[in-house]
Amino acid sequence: MTSMGTEILAFILTVSGWILVSSTLATDYWKVSSIDGTVITTATFWSSLWKTCVTDSTGVYNCKDFPSMLALDGYIQVCRGLMIASVCLGFFGVILAMIGMKCTKIGGTDKTKSRIAGLAGGTFIIAGLSSLTACSLYAHRITSEFFDPTYVAQKYELGAALFIGWAGSVLLILGGVGFCFSFAEEGEQKR
Repeated sequence: MTSMGTEILAFILTVSGWILVSSTLATDYWKVSSIDGTVITTATFWSSLWKTCVTDSTGVYNCKDFPSMLALDGYIQVCRGLMIASVCLGFFGVILAMIGMKCTKIGGTDKTKSRIAGLAGGTFIIAGLSSLTACSLYAHRITSEFFDPTYVAQKYELGAALFIGWAGSVLLILGGVGFCFSFAEEGEQKR
């Protein structure tokens, strides 16, 4: 595949991954649990990085924001920081990619544009690893509590947001590698 085609494919992958990771940050269903009655589900609990909610069988729900950042568990604080860092790095990666891609008219010479595209690739890889780490850390906590026989509090299962976050992370990493390959192809063509 040509370097320009690689860059376009990488750009599509990374923007899609960045959108998925950004939407994961605001999604409520990071972990989910339900209490079943004899006939119907009587209550469903879900939680995100920002709040915890409960809904009953009539559809009425009540959400409570986490009251203090300092009172939060450490893993939630780490996940918040990693996800926000991933979204910010993805934003800067998109800007660098638009400047460094060969199909744009800004960015200077082909050598400079190639270096900028390589930098964008590295930025996307770091963003993908950051969100992958956050989702995996959160999922590890959920599964550890779920399978711990001594844990007596409400047990949760993995929510949809984690799967969306993992998918977005993989797209970011694959697109970042694509930008790095286009940078490597540029170096081989110069020889």
